[in-house]
Amino acid sequence: MTWNLASGLEGKRVMLTGGAGGIGREVALAFGAAGARVAVIDLDEDKVRAVVAEMAGGPHLPLAADLRPVAGHAELIGAVAGFLGGLDVLVCTAAVLVRRHSLDDVTEADWDIQHDVNLKSTFFLNQAAARVFRAQGRGGRIINFTSQGWQSGGFGGSVAYAASKGGIVSMTRGLARSLAKEGVTVNAVSPGAADTAMMRSGMTEQQLADVAATIPLGRMAEPAELAGTVLFLASDHTSYITGATINVSGGWLMY
Repeated sequence: MTWNLASGLEGKRVMLTGGAGGIGREVALAFGAAGARVAVIDLDEDKVRAVVAEMAGGPHLPLAADLRPVAGHAELIGAVAGFLGGLDVLVCTAAVLVRRHSLDDVTEADWDIQHDVNLKSTFFLNQAAARVFRAQGRGGRIINFTSQGWQSGGFGGSVAYAASKGGIVSMTRGLARSLAKEGVTVNAVSPGAADTAMMRSGMTEQQLADVAATIPLGRMAEPAELAGTVLFLASDHTSYITGATINVSGGWLMY
């Protein structure tokens, strides 16, 4: 794929959470190839440094951070904006999935970590980014990640995860309305089954094959196939799109 489509991405300053994950890594590489400068954030410093080492252009910023302590978000965004010289785009791909066999197996700790990372940290990072955009006076772009579970509701032990992702859709719509007059667009990407370590965790090859068989395109997505939607939403081509949830599921989910 080529990512330079005269879309205004060259020179854009991007903060990307979950940048060492399966989808996040591909998003980081795509932004680099498009000429953006990126702060790549994840828990593991070695992994984010490895992603940055692969990226074209730059200089890019690898940062290791735990997103759960909300009190650290202002400092984190300050470090990113300081290194990049400002901020134009926030992309939140960071997520935790805890698979349990049944609804009865879900614990309070399972609920808390999934909601703290998937929903709570995303909201407060959106809030902090909006403050930076407001101070800069040039608007900005926010792109959050949900999943097909936001509409299906999940099943059994995945209900807690799906609930956190449903919150992302509702939150994205509310923030889009709240920030529109400031020139900030807020949208969400809804992946289906992407071939990542998260998707494969706790699944047998037969179970994965069974999932793929239910997808009209007949396969799981390659992680890079999610990156194009993120760059589209960050580009000049989507200046009039806000509050949208873009379904990228190979037809697994249709609406």
